[in-house]
Amino acid sequence: MSFLAIEWSPSLGIDLGFFVVRWYSLMFVAAFLLGLHFMKKIYIKDEIPLEKLDVLFMYVFISMLIGMRLGDVFFYSWSHYQDHLLEIFLPIKEIKGETLFGFIKGWKFTGYTGFASHGAAIGIPIAMYFYAKKHLNKPWLFILDRLAIMVALAGFFIRTGNFMNSEIYGKATESNFGVIFKNNGENFARHPTQLYEAFSYLILFFVMWYLYWKTDKKQQIGFLFGLFMAVLWSLRFCIEFLKEAQVDGREDWVFNSLNTGQVLSIPLVLIGFWLMFRNTNRSEKVV
Repeated sequence: MSFLAIEWSPSLGIDLGFFVVRWYSLMFVAAFLLGLHFMKKIYIKDEIPLEKLDVLFMYVFISMLIGMRLGDVFFYSWSHYQDHLLEIFLPIKEIKGETLFGFIKGWKFTGYTGFASHGAAIGIPIAMYFYAKKHLNKPWLFILDRLAIMVALAGFFIRTGNFMNSEIYGKATESNFGVIFKNNGENFARHPTQLYEAFSYLILFFVMWYLYWKTDKKQQIGFLFGLFMAVLWSLRFCIEFLKEAQVDGREDWVFNSLNTGQVLSIPLVLIGFWLMFRNTNRSEKVV
């Protein structure tokens, strides 16, 4: 085995004996805790009452979960869910031979197993419109500019969690370079696309954090959110070429080359560039 290939076989998480704290869950918690910490600094800088931060957390958390769930349902898995509508809302699946809670035949508790980041890209901005209008009395893009910095950081932790779970991995490298995901029973190297995305998002976070604190770009309302949209979804578009197909039968369906994730990324990138380069003379300014 070449020293260029890394064998990856992590445990599921921290085994407490009576319960396993999964690495992915820890990454999710870390994303929210650090996000709240940094967002608190931003609220202090912008002289926004900190009690409004708790409300922001609830808006983001709920809209993210709903958006990611519905994104998977409608963008990636509708062929399944159209005949299993109950599974959209409940963490169960219809499986013959299984028993739910010991007495309901034909169903199994599985948890929510499908989420899509493109759904969050729709759900969170919608929620932020109502948050900004009801709680901040500021323009919609004001909060999106600041929240985008935290979402870039969260993207780093979420993709790291995917790497820990040996999921959303890349195609075979057909060489000795890459990562061998032993937990999946494989013996060949793949592109660790989770890490490609994770560290790209981390760099984006540091760039946006610098622009907020050290430049006047935060005064150009919509610029930071536009930068986030243009860069993050452009990165996603490019890295998708190296990813293994996530949904059977719905990949490479445009010009026999672009997959679902790439097609969904294109309008988000265009929105980002429009926000960055729209007529600044007419743009709203933060005062």
